[in-house]
Amino acid sequence: MKILITGGAGYIGSVLTQRLIQEGNQVRVLDNLMWGGKSLLPVWHCNNFEFIKGDIQDQSTIEYCLSNIDAVVHLASIVGDPACSRNPTLATNTNLDASLRIIEAVKRLGISRFIFASTCSNYGRMADPSLYVDEESELRPISIYAETKVAVEQALLDSERSDFTPTICRFATVFGVSPRMRFDLTVNQFTAEMIINKKLEVYGEQFWRPYIHVSDVSRAVSLILGKDQQAIANQVFNIGATSQNYQKRQIVHEIEKVVPDVQIDYVNKDEDPRDYRVSFEKASSQLGFTTNYSLINGIKEIESLIRNDIISDFRDPAYTN
Repeated sequence: MKILITGGAGYIGSVLTQRLIQEGNQVRVLDNLMWGGKSLLPVWHCNNFEFIKGDIQDQSTIEYCLSNIDAVVHLASIVGDPACSRNPTLATNTNLDASLRIIEAVKRLGISRFIFASTCSNYGRMADPSLYVDEESELRPISIYAETKVAVEQALLDSERSDFTPTICRFATVFGVSPRMRFDLTVNQFTAEMIINKKLEVYGEQFWRPYIHVSDVSRAVSLILGKDQQAIANQVFNIGATSQNYQKRQIVHEIEKVVPDVQIDYVNKDEDPRDYRVSFEKASSQLGFTTNYSLINGIKEIESLIRNDIISDFRDPAYTN
């Protein structure tokens, strides 16, 4: 299969690119290299890899990248609430406007397979955190990031064409080691701070969120690409594991099993708008997807990365979106 990955040099994209190439696909990556391109070095020698430097906001670049493509995995975006809040205009232009133009170009060119990377942040704050939300639950976006994702989801689901079979993946919060490493993600950040600083401040330790290893994310996308199109057409899937819903304090307790004797200061915060527990039963039953990596697996990966000086300074801005 000939696959275009937008944002293929990113945290998720660089892992997914390697997987799809190893599985024998022809992979074309479009990325503006906002965070550099070193993450693509492991695949640069591969004959079934092609790289195009460009921005998804440039329509001529999009048209060029979509030529002779069987499937699109659209990852490129301004990722996360802080990054979107710093530059809301760029976030809207990239995450919403450019995405809508890509969708129209994909439909016009007759490319049927389209996977959109969305987020469980779309669920916002639950009225009752003791319950689990699923794909049919109300979406309550409370950030620019989530609002743009919900708007693109709606555009995809409103498109009623038999020759266009989009799939929406609402990813849990990601953790683990990637060629484009990030330490602004909860599990990665907490683990690094506890190792290096021997102390950690935790705000809103009671709030829930689901988590997933970056390698499991890439495996889920690969699995969807291999499914019969009618089985995944116009479907929304939460991607994660129901057993990996955690409160922040629970994450700290898991890290303490690997990194003991750390000073933990819990700071009271009652108004984190993101508080949700998610069911991932649909992906399990309909896709046959289950995660391979536990939270503790990811924690041990980060610990090894730090203690062996593979990452010399996790505070480097290169590791933060």
